Amino acid sequence: MSDTFQLTVEERDGFAILRTEGYVNNLGGEKIGEAADALIEKGVKKLVLNFEKSNVVNSIGISILIEVIEKIVDVDGRICFCFLTKTIAKTFNIMGLTQYAEIYDTEAQAIGSI
Repeated sequence: MSDTFQLTVEERDGFAILRTEGYVNNLGGEKIGEAADALIEKGVKKLVLNFEKSNVVNSIGISILIEVIEKIVDVDGRICFCFLTKTIAKTFNIMGLTQYAEIYDTEAQAIGSI
């Protein structure tokens, strides 16, 4: 499996959209974590993570996402995921991520919830 990963960040009024492309492993997770940290430092407390172009998230990627969720919760923010595969959605649910982050089918739905 390729370690190629790309992340685009789109800041909007009061929130940001992080769009992933590729395998969310330690490298991808670190990029998401760094982007989230930078956004939180700027005062952005609401994040939408779009996984439309990511079909696999490994355990290290999940652990980093948990750290991101904890940081968002600490600043009274919100985080949403969208376009998760059924397997990733089930894994996030089992791992407890859905207790603190909502899952939506589309980016528009996630943005609407923010």
